[in-house]
Amino acid sequence: MEDVWASYDARSTTIREINMRVSAGSNYAIVGKSGSGKSTLLKIMNGLMIPNRGTIMVDSHRPDQHNRRFQSAMARIGYIPQSLGLVRNSSVLDNVMIGALPRMGALQSLLKRYSEEDMAEARRILEMVGLSGKESRKAYMLSGGEKRRVAIARAFMQNPRILLADEIVSELDSVTSRDIMDLVAVMQRDTGLTAIMIHHDMSLALEYADRVAVMQEGRKIMEMGIDHDHVHILDFQSGNLTTQEILEMYDDSQK
Repeated sequence: MEDVWASYDARSTTIREINMRVSAGSNYAIVGKSGSGKSTLLKIMNGLMIPNRGTIMVDSHRPDQHNRRFQSAMARIGYIPQSLGLVRNSSVLDNVMIGALPRMGALQSLLKRYSEEDMAEARRILEMVGLSGKESRKAYMLSGGEKRRVAIARAFMQNPRILLADEIVSELDSVTSRDIMDLVAVMQRDTGLTAIMIHHDMSLALEYADRVAVMQEGRKIMEMGIDHDHVHILDFQSGNLTTQEILEMYDDSQK
């Protein structure tokens, strides 16, 4: 991502001058307060929003829902929005199977004719995320942590190369948050998955990410690299704020 600007209307700019490079297989965290432009970045990466200016490439493709090459690549991009996107009246298994639709033929997708291999894979993933035995339970009956596990299982069902996740551990207690983050870490270790994750908790981001970008009012004001628990400042554009002030500003544990 190079010098990316984007807006939802002509009157205001949502993000500006964003430069960002994410290495394959890494965990890249984006931290910032509400309205700082975090979710907009994920929408651009997923082709849901086109920037007004700048260059962005995702897995060697320019993100655009109308770009056929990117449409093909999207089958390997798992996206978990803040809302999680679950079908509340459908079962856990049916929600997870949605992840198989992008690689199926048009008629198979329409009729939801899943292969035995896909069904077996869905059950394997549900066991991995701790939901074995709850395949038939409706999504609306689940706890917040269980819903997030279903959303992660659906994304894993795509066998993704890239995972885009928007605050999937928000409003969860610290133990459940780490359980969810551990699932992503295991998938990264086993498959080489690249994870780009939005967080509201700086301490959690620093614990799991290889790099952390801090957003404020549509700008990336700092980027940090984490190496064996040591934090290195890679980019610092914070104006009058000190590094410590930024860390405290976005660290829920300080509140």
